Amino acid sequence: MEATAILPIMKKRLAFLSGGKDRRSGLILTIPLCSEQTNMDELSATLGYLLGIPSEKCKARGFTVIVDGRKSQWNIVKTVVLMLQNVIPAEVSLVCVVKPDEFWDKKVTHFCFWKEKDRLGFEVILVSANKLTRYIEPCQLTEEFGGSLVYDHIDWLNKRLVFEKFTRESTSLLDELAVINGNETGNQQDKERATDYNFLPSFDPETVLQTGHELLSELQQRRFNGSEGGVSWSPMDDELLAQPQVMKLLDSLREQYTRYQEVCRQRSKRTQLEEIQQKVMQVVNWLEGPGTEQLRTQWGIGDSISASQALQQKHEEIESKHSEWFAVYVELNQQIAAMLNAGDEEDLVELKGLQQQLSDVCYRQASQLEFRQNILQSAHEFHGVAQDLSQQLDGLLGMLCADVAPADGAAIQQTLKHLEEKLKSVGGTLQGLREKGQVLLDQISNQASWAYGKDVTIENKENVEHIQGVMEDMQLRKQRCEDMVDVRRLKMLQMVQLFKCEEDAAQAVEWLSELLEAQLKTHIRLGDDAQEVKSLLEKHRKFVDVAQSTYDYGRQLLQATVVLCQSLRCTTRSSGDTLPRLNRVWKQFTVTSEERVHRLEMASTFHTAAEKILKECPEQPKVCIDLEAYEEVEAVGKSLLDRLTVPVVYPDGTEQFFGSPSDMASSAEHVREKMKIVGMKKLQQEEEEQQEDDEEDEEDDG
Repeated sequence: MEATAILPIMKKRLAFLSGGKDRRSGLILTIPLCSEQTNMDELSATLGYLLGIPSEKCKARGFTVIVDGRKSQWNIVKTVVLMLQNVIPAEVSLVCVVKPDEFWDKKVTHFCFWKEKDRLGFEVILVSANKLTRYIEPCQLTEEFGGSLVYDHIDWLNKRLVFEKFTRESTSLLDELAVINGNETGNQQDKERATDYNFLPSFDPETVLQTGHELLSELQQRRFNGSEGGVSWSPMDDELLAQPQVMKLLDSLREQYTRYQEVCRQRSKRTQLEEIQQKVMQVVNWLEGPGTEQLRTQWGIGDSISASQALQQKHEEIESKHSEWFAVYVELNQQIAAMLNAGDEEDLVELKGLQQQLSDVCYRQASQLEFRQNILQSAHEFHGVAQDLSQQLDGLLGMLCADVAPADGAAIQQTLKHLEEKLKSVGGTLQGLREKGQVLLDQISNQASWAYGKDVTIENKENVEHIQGVMEDMQLRKQRCEDMVDVRRLKMLQMVQLFKCEEDAAQAVEWLSELLEAQLKTHIRLGDDAQEVKSLLEKHRKFVDVAQSTYDYGRQLLQATVVLCQSLRCTTRSSGDTLPRLNRVWKQFTVTSEERVHRLEMASTFHTAAEKILKECPEQPKVCIDLEAYEEVEAVGKSLLDRLTVPVVYPDGTEQFFGSPSDMASSAEHVREKMKIVGMKKLQQEEEEQQEDDEEDEEDDG
């Protein structure tokens, strides 16, 4: 029986074990009767509970029962004493009935208990409270009997409740822990058993242990609380509350709880290992299943930059899904590493195997993602370069298809340079396309290494054919543009040559005009004698040769211009009037040159005839010269003078004089002077001839 079952009765203090002992070390049981009627059933229940507390050894020493009848009637006292015979006849050694000082008849009471002594089995004495110390030491009596023993029934009852609760819970907990530990040991020996023993104890072991320690501490403190008068015996003596029992329960509980903690640790470790195994398999199964399948369906590289961008976006979505599982992998790897650091030897192999399996799958899948990302990046770069190259070729083709209408040769040279730069840029871009394509082809050729047995030959063949097709198409387009550039270059070089011919032809016209102007303005001397005239004629011929070569050069350039125009199928802007200008200037030069030659020849004839006359007789005045010679000089001189006054008349009717009027006057004056000398010679000759004739007549007359 526990106190909780009769707690209301126990609180009435119908009987109690104060912890005091008689001189035989027997326990003292006190029954304090009150003035009110005592319920014998309740008293019997109380006595039954109290007598169940001491140990058998303690019971063997017997009880001394103090029945406090000072506030009760004799009949009730008698009934209680007789009830002791039925409740604890063998354990009672002495019953001390504390009587009141006045009311009971001593003979009657003494005679009654003496008469029933043999039948009762124990001695009953009547004693007053002040004489109770004859049988029991004062230190073993409570204050109500004049003793010094301190007893608090409510405190005792509370401690008893705590003790019983601890005993009940610890005993139940020990049984449960024994079952748990035993089952766990069985599971460790037979790991294939399917029974689940992972149930929890009904009470918290920590709380029960704490309660037991507090109870034991209280017991020990009250048991050995010394005082000046010696040892103060506590009502919570070990014989009452079984302090050794508490200690034994605590020891057993600590032992079982330690084993239980180890069981829980092993169970937690096993549970954690199973959870890790489950999560590892989830990660592995997803990566090798849906994750790998997602990558297997993504094998293309696209046929344009927009298509490759769409594939990259799809790949980013796949990477995002993989990232969630990679995060689980990182967490699992950390958990496995922590378990490896603190794990048992038997778990190391399994943990390392899980870690290796998880790492292999994750790294392989990450390598696939990275490989696919690299292929898509290379494809994006390849299509980007291909798009740039296509735009460059389109721009170059547009330039080649446009009509060429340059302003001059410099513009043509600039356009040609621009074409060459564009063609060079196209060549560089095409080379970059080949390099990007080769990188992409190399990556695709390695794609089979992570295909997990899937035949990717067909998909790779399509990708390879597309890449090679793009590069070949760009090469053909570039070749066509190069051919067109060669044609355009030839055409533009011809145009440069055409402009050059036109410029040189115009320059020839300018040179010929300058020669004409120089002939009119500076070629005016007629010479002072025949030798000088001859030298002027020689210089004039050379001058004419220069003009002739200039004219011929201009004609050749214009003929080349005609040929180039026919080749280019175009008409020039300047060659149409350059040829007439050249011919006009050349005719003017020719007319002027002929006039110059004619005048020089007349001057040569004049000077030759005059010098012949003057040379034959410079100091021989008597030599006769034919008059015809004088007449010739005079006639030529007059003709020359007349010629000097006549302008040069061109075929278009325009006129032009040689030099200035003063220049012509100077030349004419020189001719006149010479004619005058010849005339004086003629007069002199005529006078001499007249004188000779007169002398001959005189001789004849004589």
